[in-house]
Amino acid sequence: MMPIRILALDLDDTLLRSDLTISFRTRNAIKRAESAGIVVVLASGRVPAALEQFSRLLGMHKRPGYLICNNGTMIQESHTSSLVYEIKIPSETALIAYDLATAEGFPVQVYENDVMYISRFNEFADYDQKLTGLRQVVVENFRAMVAAGVYKLLIPGDPMILKPLETLLKIYLGNDATLFTSKPYFLEVLPPATDKGKALAWVAKKAGIPREAVLAIGDSMNDEAMIRWAGVGVAMVNGDERIKNIAAMVTDKSNDDDGIADLIERYILGKEPLPVGAAYE
Repeated sequence: MMPIRILALDLDDTLLRSDLTISFRTRNAIKRAESAGIVVVLASGRVPAALEQFSRLLGMHKRPGYLICNNGTMIQESHTSSLVYEIKIPSETALIAYDLATAEGFPVQVYENDVMYISRFNEFADYDQKLTGLRQVVVENFRAMVAAGVYKLLIPGDPMILKPLETLLKIYLGNDATLFTSKPYFLEVLPPATDKGKALAWVAKKAGIPREAVLAIGDSMNDEAMIRWAGVGVAMVNGDERIKNIAAMVTDKSNDDDGIADLIERYILGKEPLPVGAAYE
């Protein structure tokens, strides 16, 4: 088994506890891994502004690392804050998604810097604000904003009625967009062939590190691509059952019980062997 050289971590319900904090034990384990030569990558659906507070808490602004933002539409260096990769949804595709969502009665959200732009107030946007700390701004001519170019569209709603919309969007958009639910009540529309897996592959190539030396950990469907791509894909024990079924291994402990620290201490800093073979095989 090739030694791990990149550690990619999802944030919500993976690295972060339910109260959106990172325990001292977990922070210490990550810093020890970095001191051992591991490149740490934070991979999230959050925008850079909502990721940087956690990267600084981990001391990543002092050492080379990467932030995969917006589920792969942006990649930023943690130590320089330089944006090294970005991709936006083609305007025509974004407008089709927006028009369909609006016609079906759903609000739509886009993100820029530290602002969450919304087509109308809704309870899910309030939850998103608590989760990310981004302020809400209602845009009167939201369609014009979408036409100008966006990194991703987020369509919030009750999971029971959001699923039919996802099916409808897949029919209309086909391969012109990437769709998935980051949380059961958040449907995301991204540029085609864009996800955390492809972003992580970009980071690994830039760092000159082979796929087999990459370990990725997540809990939700927006983590599927990087868990499948990584040499070792790991699912949180508190994660979606679909993710646990495709991962090479599942953590013994949850995000609220230092699951990340436990894995790092045992398998990366310790001597316990990781599973042989990648999640994608």
